[in-house]
Amino acid sequence: MSQQTVSPDATIEADPEVPVIHIYREFAATPQQLFRAHTDPDIFVRWIGPEGMPVHIDHWDARTGGSWRFVGGPEDEYGFHGCFHEVRTDRIVQTFTWEGQPDGVALETLTFEDLGNGRTRLHTTSLCASFAERDGWLQSGMEVGVNDGYAKLDKLVADGAV
Repeated sequence: MSQQTVSPDATIEADPEVPVIHIYREFAATPQQLFRAHTDPDIFVRWIGPEGMPVHIDHWDARTGGSWRFVGGPEDEYGFHGCFHEVRTDRIVQTFTWEGQPDGVALETLTFEDLGNGRTRLHTTSLCASFAERDGWLQSGMEVGVNDGYAKLDKLVADGAV
């Protein structure tokens, strides 16, 4: 039996019909591990964002009806915040706002699909208010933060930290 490998890069796609970004990534982790990595602030802060960018949690209440805010960068110059609309072990629905563009609020849905054998596919859907906003995200270099962050998450899972 051949060993399957996990791709180090996420697939990032723009929907041609609606202003949505789809991000797909498979992990050598269980759905429970990925859920914990997205809801435990002590773990989340260790993997989110580009390599070398320090991140600090301002507040974090990962429950249905809760909210969150984190900042990143050497001087905490990049702020992000949102609300958790639904938190379940198989799905998280939240808003996401980069404070540099405070009118740009995306509705994100994260689903954790159990592929068996300790592997999970994460699918994130980010619905933006307009095609221009969505395209701005895609042109921002967001893939660096996504891929660097997921690589850090892979290492945390491999090291047993999640």
